[in-house]
Amino acid sequence: MINLEWYRTFKAIYKTGTLTGAAEALYISQPGVSLHLSSLEAYVGYKLFDRTSRKMIPTERAKVLFNAINEPLTKLEIVEKTFQKSTEKHEPTISIGMCFETFQTTLEPFVSSLDFNLIISFGNYPEMLDQLEKGILDLIITPKKGTSLLIDHEPFSSEKIILVGGKDVEVSEFNKHLKANDKTAIETWLKDQKWYGTTGDMEHLFQFWSLNFDKKPDFRPNYIVPNLNSIVRCLFGGSGLAVIPDLLCQKEINEGKIQLIWEGGKELINTLYFGSRKKSIHQQEINQIKELFKQIMPKS
Repeated sequence: MINLEWYRTFKAIYKTGTLTGAAEALYISQPGVSLHLSSLEAYVGYKLFDRTSRKMIPTERAKVLFNAINEPLTKLEIVEKTFQKSTEKHEPTISIGMCFETFQTTLEPFVSSLDFNLIISFGNYPEMLDQLEKGILDLIITPKKGTSLLIDHEPFSSEKIILVGGKDVEVSEFNKHLKANDKTAIETWLKDQKWYGTTGDMEHLFQFWSLNFDKKPDFRPNYIVPNLNSIVRCLFGGSGLAVIPDLLCQKEINEGKIQLIWEGGKELINTLYFGSRKKSIHQQEINQIKELFKQIMPKS
């Protein structure tokens, strides 16, 4: 008999593109993800993904399977959430969606202080907006506003996307190019460095590069790691560059573990929003989470 968790794991791999991403999304180990996938492939009798060094590429049969199970699994998640709420009248459960790095940097140390149950979900912003509208999530932290009339977006903080590097990166030549406002030399120097990126999207790098050079970067990072917090820790080694939000690395910059190299000729600033439904039976708990974030993070 097929295990429903195999389908859930398959969906996570399909949407994140990596075993690591699926493991983070499901809160299980990467070997567990691999076991679920191999079990499902053995059950259906064909390969579901072509494995490359950086990404899991779905086969044509995987695309057919995903289209068949995606909607039923989503409906099941809604049923699961609805049942959970109806059986926990005295101790409510709040589901929050945000990026993995934001959770680690902000909310993680305070989870044990909350007097209600909490479920943290990680995913891309369009997916979280959809789950918020459907009632799967109660609150999301997002730099992007949706268009649904059922959702309120409250700005509460902001993040600046900056270029950082290891403490041993020699920047005197780069600073000369900046002072001379020589864009060609600036771009050449940057492309000659070693770069860090993540297994997910490279939106921060693309936005930063496009804003300052009027084009997308024509190179790929040398080192691909699981998430932005991993990049910060890797930069402790002294070399390499990365484009990341200042909220994730300001402490390390202040402590001299990494260095701020460039805020850009044009600053790239994202406003962060609370996204929540206009009507919720857990408004008191949602407000408590909002106040906690406002205390932790700088005002917009």
